Formats: sequence, C-alpha cells, structure tokens
Amino acid sequence: MNNDLAEPGVVAALRQAFGVDDGESALGWEAVRAFEAEHQVVLPEPYRTFVAEVTDGSYQGPPEYGLVGLAEGGGRQRLSEPFPLTRMWLWEGGDDGGYENPEAVIERVVRDGSIVLGTDGCGMDWHLIVSGPHRGHIWLITGEGAAPFGTEFGHTTAEPGFAGWVRHWADGREWFDAPPA
Repeated sequence: MNNDLAEPGVVAALRQAFGVDDGESALGWEAVRAFEAEHQVVLPEPYRTFVAEVTDGSYQGPPEYGLVGLAEGGGRQRLSEPFPLTRMWLWEGGDDGGYENPEAVIERVVRDGSIVLGTDGCGMDWHLIVSGPHRGHIWLITGEGAAPFGTEFGHTTAEPGFAGWVRHWADGREWFDAPPA
C-alpha cells in the first residue's frame, strides 16, 4: 500500500473496476487540491488520483449502495484530526476498549480523520482513513463497533487500502473471507 504515489497500473485497475473510461465524473486536480486545502489534509493515494482523474462517486459499488462523492463523504468530517483507533473495537455490549471516556472516542471514530466511502446498509459504513496512524486504510464502522480492513488485521484475505478494498469487491469475494483462526 503506497499512500504517496498513484501507480498507473493501480489507477487503471480502479478505472476498470468501476467501468469508467472517460473520467467525465472526476473532480479534477484543482477541485481535489481545494478540498484538501479547506480540510487541511492530503488525501492518500490512489484514492486521491481516483477522485481527481477517474470518478467522484459511482452507483456501481463498492460498497453495496455505491461510492459517494468526496464532498458528501468528507464534507462534514473533521479530516485533519487523527482517526482515533488502531485496532478493532466492538463497543456494543459494554466493552470500553480500554478508554477512560469511551463515548467520546466513539464520537471521534465517526467524525475524525476519515472520509465516508459509502454504505452497505443497516448502518455499516466504509471509511477511508485520511489522517492518523492508519492513514490510507479502510475501516468498516457500524453502530456496534469498528474494524480495519486488510489481511494483516484478520477476517479477510484482501490487500489493505483503497485499491485492495476495490480489488476484493471487483473479484466478487465476501468482505470477511478469511478462515477462522
């Protein structure tokens, strides 16, 4: 996963996965840079190049209900504040995650350092982390908890990051396809 360089082959694979050829629905570099300046963050690659050159949202997934546009997914977030988690946390059922004030951390999980990519419905939202130690990773955030996506975190055989997440979906695999430990 390279957060700082958009490899041409990766961008081409993303373009193919979403069935976008002309880039008409892309934001363009000027709009992406303006968004970044407004929110005081540099988007991780290859997502940054994807929204600038390929498309800014798509009815074709992932996730189930499509990829939302950058302004919709990040406009109300506090993007320059670091995403507070580095490990899975299931807060439903009273697990405080080892935090002194778990309610405040839960509020930050859904607001700080991430862009909402879209939803699979029933409150299951996919986020791209844009600041903090997990910058560039994808997280599933639900009403019950939050979990990072990528093979190094368990539960899936997917590569980490935006490109790995899209590739996993494009290959038709279940999100959490790793055999139980």
